[in-house]
Amino acid sequence: MADRYIDVSLSKRGVHCTAKLLDDRAPITCDAVWNALPLGGDVYHAKYARNEIYTLLPAFAPDEPPLENPTVTPIPGDLCYFSFSGTQLGTPAYGYGGASGGVRAGVPVIDLALFYERNNLLLNGDVGWVPGIVWGAVVEGLDGMAEACNDLWRAGALGESLRFRRV
Repeated sequence: MADRYIDVSLSKRGVHCTAKLLDDRAPITCDAVWNALPLGGDVYHAKYARNEIYTLLPAFAPDEPPLENPTVTPIPGDLCYFSFSGTQLGTPAYGYGGASGGVRAGVPVIDLALFYERNNLLLNGDVGWVPGIVWGAVVEGLDGMAEACNDLWRAGALGESLRFRRV
C-alpha cells in the first residue's frame, strides 16, 4: 500500500501541518478515518492531557476500531483516536453539554486529537487511564502548528475549528 497523508489545519488561524497515516501500526483505525474524510469541527484544548488539541465528532466508522497501537504517553506530532460514550463526557465539568457540543448519554463520541508538545499523560481524574490509538504522525509543519496551539491555549478556541482532509 502506498503511504497516505492528510492535512490537519486550524481554519481561523490559517495554519496546517501534514501527517502520515500509520497504516502499518493502526490499519483499521487509519481506514476508518481515511474513509470518513474530510472531518472537522470546533476545536478544544485539552484540560487533562496537557499539550493536545482535539475535535469531537459523531461516530463515523461502521465498526468501532479495536485498541491498536495504543498509548497513554503521546509524543509531539501524534494523531490519536479516542472513542467515548456520551455518558463519559456528558457531565457539566467537561463543558460539552447543550447546543454547543451536543454530547449526551448513549451517543458515542469520537475524539480526534493532535499532540503538539512533550510531557503528555492520558490520565483523567474521573475515569483513570484513557489510552488512545496512535493512527498518524505529523511529518511537516509541526512547529507552526504548535505555535498556533499555544495561541489557542492562551487566546481561546472560540470560533476556531480543527480540520482533517486528504492531501
